[in-house]
Amino acid sequence: MSAEAIFLSLRLAMTVSVILLLLAMPLAYWLAFTKWRGKFLLESVVALPLVLPPTVLGFYALVAFGSQGAIGKIWLGLFGHPLAFTFTGLVLASLLYSLPFAVQPLMTSFESLDRRLLDASSILGASHGRTFIRIILPLSWPGLVSAFVLTFAHTLGEFGVVLMVGGNLPGITRTVSIDIYDRVQAMDYSGAHRMALLLLAISFAVLAVVYSINRRVWSPWPQR
Repeated sequence: MSAEAIFLSLRLAMTVSVILLLLAMPLAYWLAFTKWRGKFLLESVVALPLVLPPTVLGFYALVAFGSQGAIGKIWLGLFGHPLAFTFTGLVLASLLYSLPFAVQPLMTSFESLDRRLLDASSILGASHGRTFIRIILPLSWPGLVSAFVLTFAHTLGEFGVVLMVGGNLPGITRTVSIDIYDRVQAMDYSGAHRMALLLLAISFAVLAVVYSINRRVWSPWPQR
């Protein structure tokens, strides 16, 4: 069992989940409250990774992050090394791939808020920032938890995007999913089974624990 691949996958999933939660909140807030008729175009862009094959998204990310790509050239000029086939490249590609898993739960949670509470806060003179922190965030906590958990679990099991953008570099880009693929290719089915079972257990445990806490704290029904 490769502890290196496990820790790399957990590090990638945690990094992407934290960054994406911070980026997704303002985007989901704007999508939930804007009256712009063309917002369906942005919603379509956000949801695109749900229907695109991971290899397609990974290919275009690889082109953009490569030494001849627009983003890759800027990165190379600033830091002196390419962006593709690095952990940072994996993080950026994963942010794109997991974006809808963070935005959609937050957007749904924001849209379900009682607008009368927001109107009352505005009438009482509270700023938009104070209303967001004191009213919107506390009432949207289940959506925040769901967005974080779904992003974490989705990133943890990535394969196509990770393989295209990061390749298979031990300690740098070889995640658990890549390690399982390598073991299958080498006919090491017992090793692949152990890694797959561990990934399954981690994903299930994260979902079960967080949703259990979420339900117990926020359920409107009395506990029996």
